[in-house]
Amino acid sequence: MSFLLTILVVVQVLSALGVIVLVLMQHGKGADMGAAFGSGASGSLFGATGSANFMSRTTGALATVFLVSTLGLAFVTNKSPETTGSVMERAGSSATKPAESGAGASSATGGKAGADAQEKSGPATQIPK
Repeated sequence: MSFLLTILVVVQVLSALGVIVLVLMQHGKGADMGAAFGSGASGSLFGATGSANFMSRTTGALATVFLVSTLGLAFVTNKSPETTGSVMERAGSSATKPAESGAGASSATGGKAGADAQEKSGPATQIPK
């Protein structure tokens, strides 16, 4: 499982860097206007229109790889919940567990732990109604 996670992270990082590089290398729609007036863009490495098609398709392919690796990471790292039911039921059961363990400890020691805790916290104050 760890090997698969490592592979997916590497693929995701490489595809993200590839998308960033390809987007920065592409020229905007306004750059085509310069080629119409002879700015020399038509003599580029990929030809007059070849760079737009090649780079945009490669960017789309790398974006798809990035999306698939992100979904793969989500499935690999997903942990199913241990219990079923509502959140309120789990919150109620976890709130009673510390009280039960505290009651068991005070009865096992003869109530001394509970009395010590009450002395440290001070006398109980009541709010008048």
